[in-house]
Amino acid sequence: MKHPFLVIIFAAISISFSTAAPVAAEERPPNVILILVDDMGWMDLSCQGSDFYRTPNIDRLATEGMRFTNGYAACAVCSPTRAAVQTGRYPHRIGVTDWIRSLFQRGDLGTPEKNPTEYVGGKNQKLLCPPNPFWMESEELTIAEAITTKSYHTAYIGKWHLGDEAWFPEAQGYEVNRGGCDYGQPPSYFDPFNNPKHKHETIRNGIHNLPGRKPGQFLTHREGDEAEELIRKWKDEPFFIQVSHYAVHTPIQAIPEVAAKYEITPGETQKNAKYAAMVESVDDSTGQILKVLKELDLDQNTVIIFTSDNGGLDNKSNPTDNAPLRSRKGYAYEGGIRVPFLVRWPDKVPAGKVSDAPVCSIDLFPTILDITGVELPKDLAIDGVSLAPHLKSGGETALDRGALFWHFPHYRHAPGPYSIVRQGDWKLIKFWEGPMELFDLKNDLSESTNLANSQPEKVKELEDLLMSRLEADGARLPKPNPDFVAKP
Repeated sequence: MKHPFLVIIFAAISISFSTAAPVAAEERPPNVILILVDDMGWMDLSCQGSDFYRTPNIDRLATEGMRFTNGYAACAVCSPTRAAVQTGRYPHRIGVTDWIRSLFQRGDLGTPEKNPTEYVGGKNQKLLCPPNPFWMESEELTIAEAITTKSYHTAYIGKWHLGDEAWFPEAQGYEVNRGGCDYGQPPSYFDPFNNPKHKHETIRNGIHNLPGRKPGQFLTHREGDEAEELIRKWKDEPFFIQVSHYAVHTPIQAIPEVAAKYEITPGETQKNAKYAAMVESVDDSTGQILKVLKELDLDQNTVIIFTSDNGGLDNKSNPTDNAPLRSRKGYAYEGGIRVPFLVRWPDKVPAGKVSDAPVCSIDLFPTILDITGVELPKDLAIDGVSLAPHLKSGGETALDRGALFWHFPHYRHAPGPYSIVRQGDWKLIKFWEGPMELFDLKNDLSESTNLANSQPEKVKELEDLLMSRLEADGARLPKPNPDFVAKP
């Protein structure tokens, strides 16, 4: 692992090179804004079919760009997807396969000298599982580190959740960091964004590099303000800004008068007014970004990508409802991993296009590098593919990709650790304690009929494909627990 001090020095050197003279408009490469929402489900937007949430600004990204109906997060929980977004690599290749426990959640452990490597498991669990790290290793190449070679300004706003302070965004190539830290959720959504009565110092202090300045302001709106300020500051030079909203993650908090609007006419299945107000706050921020880009004449030369880090939190339709998808955040079913995925790039991506091509978080890194004119690293395995040719052709150019894979080797929900492969319309879920589940997503989007017993050859084909890929990538797999004691 690189020493954090050296990483920080490297980031500072990168900043000095990124302050080049303004680039002529006709020569200027495109700006990129990546909006990554936390826990936003596949059905949480009007353009996705919701009859409850009001998202006119986000809907513009779809009507003026391309909407992917088969958009996926790289994991059903947040930190692995965030690592995949930054690197273009599968979480199982990086080694971040579960959400990272923040400093305040580790008791007296603090920050260890290195990430844990020993397998873990209790006597009542059949399998021993690989430990999850406390940070994404600094050796991983992030979007910011890659595109700084093209003199891009880079900024990270909002939730990071990829490690302790030595691994915050500013130590991973980002010129500016506003709010990115080890938190998985904010102490509060209202300025000053802290919990003064909490036992841990970091929670009492609030959010890293996002001090209170407008008492009572909602966090998502503050993130929008931060994005606008940087866009205005860097209007004459190319920039990449990742806006990683803490919303719509718990705690479910909302501006009362906004939530009140949704109490009048609830949707058929989505009814939580506070959650709806949180969704609207993300739409507000998106509208603020669109407005300032238009004002500064940057609109036509800015790519906006919008997606989520995992499926919606659907606990008996609360706070949201993922139907027709099955299940929710954390689970192997579509409700846990299928997410909104929108791309808008005026004059480059034809407006109003809908693509059924399966796309994933791992595709963001190679897509952004392609758009910004940066070559992929030749000495590093990149699992994603560039979506740029597909986007520019309005979906006519097929994606150069095979199957998609997921690997969650941890106990979270019954029936335990799982891995997934999707090839074409077929999806196989391998639960490591058994059984296998096979679904035809084209004809059974809700995953209501397990075809594993009637399609044994397909199960074997997909399991062989899954296992060969995991082994080739060096994924750490669950293994039998020699101390397992079955409950009487």
